[in-house]
Amino acid sequence: MAATLIADCGATKSEWVLVHSGKRKTVFTQGISPYFLSTDAIVELLERELLKKLKGITVSEVFYYGTGCANPANAKSVKTALKRCFPEARAEVATDLLAAARAVCGREKGIACILGTGSNSGYYNGSKIMKNSPGLGYVLGDEASGAYLGRKVLQYYLYNTFDEELRARFDARFATTPVEILDNVYKQPLPNRYLATFTIFLAENRGHFMIENIIEDGLNDFFFTHLSKYPEIWRYPVGFVGSVSWGFRDVLADLCSSYGFELGTILKNPMDGLVRYHAGVAQKS
Repeated sequence: MAATLIADCGATKSEWVLVHSGKRKTVFTQGISPYFLSTDAIVELLERELLKKLKGITVSEVFYYGTGCANPANAKSVKTALKRCFPEARAEVATDLLAAARAVCGREKGIACILGTGSNSGYYNGSKIMKNSPGLGYVLGDEASGAYLGRKVLQYYLYNTFDEELRARFDARFATTPVEILDNVYKQPLPNRYLATFTIFLAENRGHFMIENIIEDGLNDFFFTHLSKYPEIWRYPVGFVGSVSWGFRDVLADLCSSYGFELGTILKNPMDGLVRYHAGVAQKS
């Protein structure tokens, strides 16, 4: 019996789930960013880390959702690599935002959001993303993302806004210095990921009024800047995917109530929702 392979690929880590004879097999590989990996490099990575673990199984369909795939050239590169690795399979390449939408909305209309290292949102008509609020990246945008919240933590620390208790907790948790922080932000690669690592400080210190203010203000910036501008949000539920979404789901629920939005599904990652979505599609076809 042929199998379906579903991929949720970020820049740092990729999750692959093989659905075969009613069973699931999960494989993790390195992240895949077509901005930094050529078609040949993607093929080499898959041969080294994925294909060896799928020996003896015929893959008939590959549904790949990944970072950078809104760019047509990147999507074409990924699809070419998949066809070389799975020549007998039908391959579909889509964005991580469509993955979020299919995971939290299924085949129903709704607003889908990603709150992870970065942030994104879009209106989904039950089939495809019809509207997408501008994504400006971590320097100008990414409201409510891990990078956005982590930056707030560092601002409070570097500006000496934290009270003595929180400052002591920060020093004990991270053992860093202002010089080291600024070097990582302005001189080292991938500063967005570095900033996002400080979101853990918020999760570990819930209940302190400064921590709660950072979380609520950061998430509210996303609601005000992006969600409130979708006319559809007054008619359809809004769902969330990502580590920030899951970690602060209580705040998301409170904000939805305050704004008058209908809260839909919240998932830490989209894979379980994607497996359900594609199982449902297979049953209907």
